[in-house]
Amino acid sequence: MKPLLPSLREKKRYLAFEIISNKKVNKMPYEEIQKSMLGLHGSIGLADAGLIFLKNKWNTELQRGIIKVSHRSVDDLKGALCFVDQINNTESSIRSVGVSGILKKAEEKYLQ
Repeated sequence: MKPLLPSLREKKRYLAFEIISNKKVNKMPYEEIQKSMLGLHGSIGLADAGLIFLKNKWNTELQRGIIKVSHRSVDDLKGALCFVDQINNTESSIRSVGVSGILKKAEEKYLQ
């Protein structure tokens, strides 16, 4: 079976985000972001976004992480991040730090 041509592959972006909270969060808030996206855009919007949480790209010290998302759903995800108001029963908010098309560049710019 032939591999897909580059023009037919799903285009992706890497969105770096930061958690602003009084307490440190030890793990990436998958459930909270997913619930927010589901509530704002529904199950079809969540499926179209193709969210992939990169577990090994979570920086506990900086409280920053990276999410892989479809290029068409970057703005939808940014909007959903604004509506997250609690993480682990602690008041907190999530802000978008930046977007990149290459994972290595996103790590260099936003996680260090």
